[in-house]
Amino acid sequence: MLTAEDKKLIQQMWGKLGGAEEEIGAEALTRMFCSYPPTKTYFPHFDLSPGSDQVRGHGKKVVAALSNAIKNLDNLSQALSELSNLHAYNLRVDPVNFKFLSQCLQVALATRLGKDYSPEVHSAVDKFMSAVASVLAEKYR
Repeated sequence: MLTAEDKKLIQQMWGKLGGAEEEIGAEALTRMFCSYPPTKTYFPHFDLSPGSDQVRGHGKKVVAALSNAIKNLDNLSQALSELSNLHAYNLRVDPVNFKFLSQCLQVALATRLGKDYSPEVHSAVDKFMSAVASVLAEKYR
């Protein structure tokens, strides 16, 4: 459960990305493909090399979805409903992959934000990403 302080920290942190969202998304995906190679199987038609147009484009989509979730922290289920349906019914993504992406996104954020990614921000983002992963996995039950 996200506290009011968690929500504030998440929104402040996201605001500090200042136009670097696409790079953050691409870096998170690249880290995921490198650290968890089986995740590549969901992208057989992509050029998965770091910085490719397809990785950058999908990274942009991931970050746009997270931005929407951050704008709707009090109703994540509704904000992510279509995405949950897509990943469960059409793409059939194993829900464990949401946790992998969460870990890689947090490393990308920490790298980008440095000291602004404090332990308190890290904790808030971890709770947020856990909530996102849980919502995305709802349709699998």
